[in-house]
Amino acid sequence: MEITLIKQYADKIRLNIQTVMIGKSTQIDLIVTTLFANGHILLEDVPGTGKTVLAKTLAKSIHTSFSRIQFTPDLLPSDISGLNYFNQKEGEFVFREGPIFTNILLGDEINRATPRTQSSLLESMEERQVTIDGETRKLPAPFFVIATQNPVETAGTFPLPEAQLDRFMMQINMGFPTVDEEVAILGRFIDANPLNEIQSVCTMEELIDIQNSISKVYVHPVVMNYIARLMEATRTSPEITLGVSPRGTLALLRAAQSYAAIQGMSYVTPEIIKFLAPFVLAHRIILPNSYNRTQNSLSVIRNLLEKVPVPTEDFTNN
Repeated sequence: MEITLIKQYADKIRLNIQTVMIGKSTQIDLIVTTLFANGHILLEDVPGTGKTVLAKTLAKSIHTSFSRIQFTPDLLPSDISGLNYFNQKEGEFVFREGPIFTNILLGDEINRATPRTQSSLLESMEERQVTIDGETRKLPAPFFVIATQNPVETAGTFPLPEAQLDRFMMQINMGFPTVDEEVAILGRFIDANPLNEIQSVCTMEELIDIQNSISKVYVHPVVMNYIARLMEATRTSPEITLGVSPRGTLALLRAAQSYAAIQGMSYVTPEIIKFLAPFVLAHRIILPNSYNRTQNSLSVIRNLLEKVPVPTEDFTNN
């Protein structure tokens, strides 16, 4: 699919979401970027800031299957993946699919489940498959996880395992609205919920075509070198206990290609890398002190971005 068409679809999805959400233009761009890049996204903030509404609006904008899982402390891995049960009428074991067998999965308040249940998503998020009782079953394509979580300092939450955090392409915060935005929210929702009127603007086949086309966005070798130097900086910084893995390197590359495409650009610039790096890298690093982890990690990544020299060559594909 041509870059111009990818941008047109991105614009349609943006407009669809903006009929429900007030403001949040950056968050909308990032969630569309992650979707087109075939990644997964984690939305973090206190309850009531629009995380679930944003996820459900995006899901309704794409003509695909959608499932929602409310994560709770008593949720079991089989409640997500499904299980084999004995059907007395048929006289044999039958597999009952869990809600994970869908195209867009909303994991609501994912950090309210125990680490054991959270870890049940590891295989599905990375390999797009689920293994149950020794049998591997492929998940439908596309497969996109939107997870929401409350800040880890909130009572009744469990920190996500590092291996799971690493499988989210981006982590973003919603933030509170301004006074003007909050007045607009009151006006928009006073009579009815606009989410009920949302119609899809992109088919499943079109989304798959978009995801397959993102890799055609040109990345200059100098930009690749800039990405690699950023990764090396996270691994050698005295402020960071554990730096970004190669999975994170690839995530930043693919996110940059996707973001360039939804902006109508056929190539990636260092400015795109600098803009996306905090959202792609901050949740992947481990700091000596885990208190207020999100804000501290963002600050560390932004400091590294100031220290690593930015290339200034011509980045177009000449």
